[in-house]
Amino acid sequence: QTHFRRGGARHAGSWIHGGAWNADQKLAVQGNVAWPDAAFFMKVSGDKRILYGNGLPVGAGTGIFPIRESDPAYAIDRNPNAVVPQNVHLALPLHPKIASLPSCVPMGMVGVMTNGVALFNALDEAGRDAVAHEVQDKCNGHPQHEGMYHYHGPSPCVKGWNKDDQVIGYALDGFPITSMFDAHGREITNKDLDVCHGRVGPVVLDGKTVKIYHYVMTREYPYTIGCFRGTPVAGASRGGQRYRRPPQEAVQACQGSASGAPCGFFTPRGDEVQGKCRDVPGGGMACVPSGR
Repeated sequence: QTHFRRGGARHAGSWIHGGAWNADQKLAVQGNVAWPDAAFFMKVSGDKRILYGNGLPVGAGTGIFPIRESDPAYAIDRNPNAVVPQNVHLALPLHPKIASLPSCVPMGMVGVMTNGVALFNALDEAGRDAVAHEVQDKCNGHPQHEGMYHYHGPSPCVKGWNKDDQVIGYALDGFPITSMFDAHGREITNKDLDVCHGRVGPVVLDGKTVKIYHYVMTREYPYTIGCFRGTPVAGASRGGQRYRRPPQEAVQACQGSASGAPCGFFTPRGDEVQGKCRDVPGGGMACVPSGR
């Protein structure tokens, strides 16, 4: 059973009207931060599809996070997290098989998009529709508490997202995720899909057209993956193999600073820490206490 916390947006936006919301009226987090070191690679090795990168968006920017007080989005969603590079390494089955029973998706990562960004399930920490309630940037992304930048639904910054029948990502069980239009240009809706938000049909994989189960990105909740039809890779929902992250306060203290620059921050307990900005594994910098 999933226990929800009290995270997510502080208030409901004016774009939410009862049980519906208007995407055209929704605020977006301001800014366009470039990530020139963004990296994502995919290769086939034996019976595995290997995906690895640093979790930053390839070919796209992000909004400015943490959300600034001067940003109109701050009145709705005070996301205090900075975007931090990750160490993502997934070995997915090349030929995934449908399991005897579907399984629940976790809170957190359920797949990876072809631009290297993590895909999370459709819920925020309070158990609400994250795409509707949380305020994301113009690419429909934002970071969580460990700095992992992610999407909860469709992103215009993923190549092919609005094209016909394109593979735009992979779920953690190995099945592909495709765009919201079929081969004839017709938009796919929930009524076309099964309980897990997918269906069986032809998909171009590794240069060949194969008939396979696949999840479909849609404009309707739950947007991507409602449950796993296959068997997800063990531990993958936590982002694959990852190093221990520096505290968020230490990362924020070095935003915009050069390596070796003096820095300081306060811990959640109120203790003051002084040190220098140092490079950390996976990219980026953090404030490292003096003497370490």
